Amino acid sequence: MAIQLLREVWEKVQPPRALLVPCPHGYPLGRPGDREGQKRVTLAALELLARGGAQPIFEVLPKPDGC
Repeated sequence: MAIQLLREVWEKVQPPRALLVPCPHGYPLGRPGDREGQKRVTLAALELLARGGAQPIFEVLPKPDGC
């Protein structure tokens, strides 16, 4: 499971599960102190991780308010 900031990295590495988060570099879970935004990203990553199957899964999280 990878939380990615750049699609290009995912395309090269291709982890089994990847969540693209459109946040600035250094803030993969959102801004410091934004507990709700961080929780949203974390829960989305855990839900993606829980999915079964052998095929790689790549999802884009809509831009969180805190980014």
